Amino acid sequence: MTLFSIILQAWLIVAVIMAVLWVVQLWREEADIVDVGWTASLGLLAIYYALHCDGLFSRRMLVAMLVVVWSYRLASYLFRTRVLVPGEEGRYVTLRETWGEKAQRNFFFFFQAQAVAAILFSLPFFVLMLNDNPGFSIWEMLAMLLWVAAITGEAIADRQLNAFRRNPDNAGKTCREGLWKYSRHPNYFFEWMHWWTYVLMGIGISYGWVTLIGPILMLYLFLKVTGIPPTEARALKTRGDDYRDYQATTSAFFPWFPRKVAIEKR
Repeated sequence: MTLFSIILQAWLIVAVIMAVLWVVQLWREEADIVDVGWTASLGLLAIYYALHCDGLFSRRMLVAMLVVVWSYRLASYLFRTRVLVPGEEGRYVTLRETWGEKAQRNFFFFFQAQAVAAILFSLPFFVLMLNDNPGFSIWEMLAMLLWVAAITGEAIADRQLNAFRRNPDNAGKTCREGLWKYSRHPNYFFEWMHWWTYVLMGIGISYGWVTLIGPILMLYLFLKVTGIPPTEARALKTRGDDYRDYQATTSAFFPWFPRKVAIEKR
């Protein structure tokens, strides 16, 4: 099987998965299941590549394990906190309201765009699994330490936010506890850190530059497209001045000490 055919078949698999999930959201009228599908798809792609690439077997298994563990943790968390919880996640409520009568058509293309995005984000795994160098480099050892730190940080941020939301006394309030005191989106930050794992693993190998697709594209999406902009637009709409104060005092992405300045109440 050629490298191109591996990628093509991988895309077809994910495109079918996303088409099925679009039908599910059509029935549920909640599009947040796409996040679960996208995350789980990357885990499936890592397994698929591990079975079809011809790099060092132990390296293929290692990369697949790292991706599958990340995929399972995040996909299961999203399933529990979004799909099983009544109501649509704020970003998709905003999109549905913006698109109006064209929402279902646009969501179909949006879901299929996620299939393409899954392939793009899976290319770092693909390149790493083609590496047949014997043994593991110091960069790969450091990458595993970074992976542990990133996954741990993201899991802590998710747990802190989920605990805050479960407390009925916090309804309509903004979480400023734990990691959320230092960043408005610490979960996004640690997710971005996770993608640098594969960059470190790709240092010194053929086409290692392809691994930069992960952190560069993820940062762009977080800062400009599907991450912070729609999330904060929804937060301002539902929490008003409380969230404006949070924006004025807390770093948007990179964790940093909070500023001691708050905006005037309107």
